[in-house]
Amino acid sequence: MFEVLVFVYENYFTGEACPEPAHLERKLSAVGFESDEIEDAMTWLKGLDTAAHPKPPEPWLVQPSSLSVRIYTAREQNQLGPQCLGFISFLESARVLSAHMREVVMDRAMATPGAPVSLADLKIIILMVFWRFGQEPDALVLDELCEDATERVAH
Repeated sequence: MFEVLVFVYENYFTGEACPEPAHLERKLSAVGFESDEIEDAMTWLKGLDTAAHPKPPEPWLVQPSSLSVRIYTAREQNQLGPQCLGFISFLESARVLSAHMREVVMDRAMATPGAPVSLADLKIIILMVFWRFGQEPDALVLDELCEDATERVAH
């Protein structure tokens, strides 16, 4: 599923350029993705649309207070693990991820199969949330989200 999401992000960088779901499914199939991967990704993307713009909007979800403290449930802690939760906290403290976007990231992370979510998969989820909101992370954040940290050399 994550390979399909990366393909969508890379090829339809602006969310408006992304074709309708049926057309996108045909394109993904033509590129060579397996039908089950496409189905999982399309379901996940539909959930992303719903989470980003719930109807009717829930005030507590749409506009969480910047002064509030997010307490993660045991299920969320198990699904994301300490490394992913730490990364989300880092992005929030750097004011890169708003409270609303954090909640959408959490919703989509909880909708992924398997536990815990790997940090690499979480970064793809975060990129897709930025993509859905039509926002481009600044260059340093984009580098952090896209670069493989295992290849970094510590100075």
